[in-house]
Amino acid sequence: MKKIIYSDKAPAPIGPYSQAVSVNGMVYISGQIPIDQATGDLVSGSIEDETHQVMKNIGFILAAAGLTYSNIVKTSIFVKDLGNFGRINEVYGNYFDKQPPARETVEVSRLPKDVNIEISCIAAE
Repeated sequence: MKKIIYSDKAPAPIGPYSQAVSVNGMVYISGQIPIDQATGDLVSGSIEDETHQVMKNIGFILAAAGLTYSNIVKTSIFVKDLGNFGRINEVYGNYFDKQPPARETVEVSRLPKDVNIEISCIAAE
């Protein structure tokens, strides 16, 4: 049975999709961009700040599903500049104590709202 997961602490969807969907013990979290839901503003300044905000948004959605970062089994990272990979990786790694999830990182030409990073993930309940 499909269940929609929603957190009012994470940015509301900007299109016809859900923040996350739970089905058969798996939670599929839609791509998150660096929007601070408290202010409605895009977080900018550095790729580190943007990455932290994206990971916080993912954390809010995980919490709404009763999960933590340790439940993530797969992430997909989309970036506008793969030259930032090391800086993104350093921040991203802080969210996983041990046994990090499987992942791919892909450079793309453009992301929603012209942000520099978007991350989606799959978590196991």
